[in-house]
Amino acid sequence: MIKITFPDGSIREYESGVTGLQIAESISPALARDVVSCSVNGETVELNRPILKNATIALYKFSDEEGKYTFWHTSAHLLAEALQELYPGIQFGFGPAVENGFFYDVMPADGQTISENDFSKIEAKMLELAKKNEPVVRKEVSKENALTEFKADGQVYKCEHIDQDLEDGTITTYTQGKFTDLCRGPHLVSTGLIKAVKIMSVAGAFWRGDAKREQMIRIYGITFPKKKMLEEYLTLLEEAKKRDHRKIGKEMELFMFSERVGKGLPIWLPKGTQLRLGLQEMLRGLLRPYDYQEVITPGIGGKNLYVTSGHYDHYGKDAFQPIHTPEEDEEYMLKPMNCPHHCEIYSRKPRSYKDLPLRIAEFGTVFRYEKSGELHGLTRVRTFTQDDAHIFVRPDQVKAEFKAVIDIILKVFKTFNFENYEAQISLRDPKDTEKYIGSDEIWEESENAIREACQEMRLNAHEEIGEAAFYGPKLDFMVKDALGRRWQLGTIQVDYNLPERFELEYTGEDNKKHRPVMIHRAPFGSLERFVAVLIEHTAGKFPLWLTPEQCVVLPISDKFNGYAENVRHELQILGIRCETDSRSEKIGRKIRDNEMKHTPYLLIVGEKEAAEGKVSVRRQGEGDKGVMSISEFGQFILAEVAKEKANLL
Repeated sequence: MIKITFPDGSIREYESGVTGLQIAESISPALARDVVSCSVNGETVELNRPILKNATIALYKFSDEEGKYTFWHTSAHLLAEALQELYPGIQFGFGPAVENGFFYDVMPADGQTISENDFSKIEAKMLELAKKNEPVVRKEVSKENALTEFKADGQVYKCEHIDQDLEDGTITTYTQGKFTDLCRGPHLVSTGLIKAVKIMSVAGAFWRGDAKREQMIRIYGITFPKKKMLEEYLTLLEEAKKRDHRKIGKEMELFMFSERVGKGLPIWLPKGTQLRLGLQEMLRGLLRPYDYQEVITPGIGGKNLYVTSGHYDHYGKDAFQPIHTPEEDEEYMLKPMNCPHHCEIYSRKPRSYKDLPLRIAEFGTVFRYEKSGELHGLTRVRTFTQDDAHIFVRPDQVKAEFKAVIDIILKVFKTFNFENYEAQISLRDPKDTEKYIGSDEIWEESENAIREACQEMRLNAHEEIGEAAFYGPKLDFMVKDALGRRWQLGTIQVDYNLPERFELEYTGEDNKKHRPVMIHRAPFGSLERFVAVLIEHTAGKFPLWLTPEQCVVLPISDKFNGYAENVRHELQILGIRCETDSRSEKIGRKIRDNEMKHTPYLLIVGEKEAAEGKVSVRRQGEGDKGVMSISEFGQFILAEVAKEKANLL
């Protein structure tokens, strides 16, 4: 008999060789019907994998993240199986599960194409195969046998993967029906659980992500255990399209992109700039009690600055390449990070233990080279502005300062009604320490400081191995928007390494030199991504204090354009952001168009309003609010803004 420990700490005894599915059946038939995979001693495995010794176990349903991964991983294989039948001679690359579904990179045989016109037949074939409820069989194979098998099938990309990436004794395959794939798993026990299929899109993808290699076809899909779940997901997608920040940003005239300026380089228009300034003003107000000092640093830096920091070694190949000046051997780089500049600010003069914590903040614009295919609106760009700060502390101050930053981030989330979020402690991968800098002792100390701070703040944080920055562990905040999508926004990082590399010091109470610890933090993450998430979370309906255009004056005909302009001017003097819509359009059209722009207040003016010095007020989503004088409306809107700001924190 072996002992199985469950997540709640309870223990049951089973015969050695028991499977996750049998354990689920012993608990309840309903659970056994819903469970799709399980975790044994922290490793997610198939439900039919025998458990031979004492272990901890967690059972996953489709509703669990791990369950979805297993479900969609098998679905990727089901897609490949369908493609193998529909397109003889097709070559397969990689086919993983992703956050929403899965994809498979394929290379059709000469003369074959795959387009949107083929989606329905691929879906039908996948469902046909799923109904057969084919078992998914795991097999351990030698490297020699794997090469022999995939060469016999003519799979050149699989053979290259085996030859270059895999080691003997670590290779497994999974087979369902007539399809076999290289894979570590985990998978469903059989394909019958897959009841609903949707092929979402096709795109180009270079083999191994290398632009010098051949371009394959990437087919995206998603599956569910119930048809109703697919219908609900497609409805959610339609709502997401309506909330797309690129669409709303264009309608509200917030930002634009220009091919001549360059890919991934956003241009902030006047209204978008006002939105950014409003966010910066809000954060500055929030930080006042925390004693931050704001700085401005250059957008470029000498190459040696980033060699010293380690950024060049770790990001140099993926960054914009060095800028060569007319002077021999003089090289600069576009700034990829603000932290090396802030280290230089710290080191400009001697520091005492009494000077710490030293909190240096900057809305710093940085530059990162992202591949063209990965650019996406404001969420993935080549230049962005971080609400960055670096806090230099004594080792005994790390935890308290870390907790203070957690407090700031939670206040930001509360301000914007981000109520659904997760905290993730991102740790280094102990099996691959070469990609990190710093000693084991420093990493252990840093990771424990984050764990303790989270516990004391009663922040329920889960841990992710291998997600740390190269210089230290971090606490990342994943926010779910109104549609339930996850976004990484706020981040806090503990760094013992950069102070070491820059030889930063302070004089302690013992009159000896000591090394400070550096805390990196960005509550928004970046203004670009934060604005994108905020647009989609609110559907562009910002709070009145933040919205770039608080009201618009709508003359009912050209005859009243002069009065409308006077109204706008008087409101602008009061500090109210106001525009005039003087187009030669009917008033109904003007109202509809400005409601599409999510302008909170519409001020309609005609003959009566002009004669009496008044405006007819409409509130977005609420309708008519009556007639007011210009000064009455001005005081009314200023009072609403003041009330919102008073309730921000």
